[in-house]
Amino acid sequence: MQIAELYTIFLAHPSIQTDTRKLKKGDLFFALKGPNFNGNGFALQALELGAAYAIVDEAVHEADDRIILVQDVLDTLQQLAKYHRQQFNIPFIAITGSNGKTTSKELVFAVLASHFKTYTTQGNLNNHIGVPLTLLSIQRDAEMAVIEMGANHLKEIEGYCSYTLPTHGIITNCGKAHLEGFGSIEGVRKGKGELYDFLRNHDGTAFVYADYDYLQPMSAEIPHIVLYGQSSGLVQGTVLANEPFLQVKINHGLSVELIHSQLVGDYNLPNILCAAAIGKYFGVPDDKIKKAIEEYVPSNSRSQLIEKDSNHIILDAYNANPSSMKAAIQNFAGLKADHKVLMLGAMMELGNESIAEHESLVQLIQQYPWRQVVLVGGDFEKIKQPFTWLPNAAAAREWLAAQHFNNTYILVKGSRSFKMETVLG
Repeated sequence: MQIAELYTIFLAHPSIQTDTRKLKKGDLFFALKGPNFNGNGFALQALELGAAYAIVDEAVHEADDRIILVQDVLDTLQQLAKYHRQQFNIPFIAITGSNGKTTSKELVFAVLASHFKTYTTQGNLNNHIGVPLTLLSIQRDAEMAVIEMGANHLKEIEGYCSYTLPTHGIITNCGKAHLEGFGSIEGVRKGKGELYDFLRNHDGTAFVYADYDYLQPMSAEIPHIVLYGQSSGLVQGTVLANEPFLQVKINHGLSVELIHSQLVGDYNLPNILCAAAIGKYFGVPDDKIKKAIEEYVPSNSRSQLIEKDSNHIILDAYNANPSSMKAAIQNFAGLKADHKVLMLGAMMELGNESIAEHESLVQLIQQYPWRQVVLVGGDFEKIKQPFTWLPNAAAAREWLAAQHFNNTYILVKGSRSFKMETVLG
């Protein structure tokens, strides 16, 4: 079946599902395959549950006109997403980076949605399945689209761009993340830079944070560049306060003087300025920009402040790499509080650099006074360090419950695989 024919079916049934447990009547079921599952085996069940059609890439031994056999289901899903994308003539803004891309995406979406009909990536659906599903969720009334792209190896962003066809793009930063896949910080920049490559070759626009010196040479020769930063660019701002919520003083570009965010951490300054600059660029009124940023409340284990009894817990446990760990620890050390506790999960996907990066993190921790430091799992076990080590988040949860802390600030951070948010019970 040609993509144009499948698209006609999609228009009649514009809801896609890849999991029979979440299937609704009238959905299109795409039978994806992975290392531990094969959706082809659930195609008939999907039809019994009410799916309008099932798209498979293995023969199903039961005749049914609602079975659509294709060569590769994932490729078909991506090509269908591209065909749908090509029906729109609106800004498609792609966001990638080592740290902050989801927070930036949420802030950019909040600002644009205050003035335009805007669609965006839900949650963290930023991979080879999530990106096409996000594209296919965009409806005819869309005026803006904001697409998050995650990557842990070269050519991944290039692949996403081939069917997302972004008109605008942001690289939040390039840090020490996914070194196992990218190989080095240079590999990270090359991989994330694939977004810039697409914009460069397709008359695109890049929003570039002026204070990261490496982004400007990376973005060279992109036809349209919009800078933002602390002292140059379309919107300029600096940290006014961070106790614990970040307050940004706007020095140029907006008619408002202050933005009082509900985000913890001065490392969120570039994310806020990015959203403000994009809003300004697309003509969102200044008061709407301010209101949208100020009303955004993180709820996804990123830069959250949780008050529990007399304690203040900073939960930033969705991801962790050397760059984000360093920023979080330094920000936490700078807060004015008498009693501070660190609870850090190990970092993953660092390859041969893992031991050295964990050792470097311990050296950083030792530069500051803490009431307690707890290191959880992974390569923290393999290095010499003077702190409490626990094997997993469950043990850390038991430890925390036994301490009976009062009037204490606690930072909880770690790689997603350690589920450090469960430390809080």
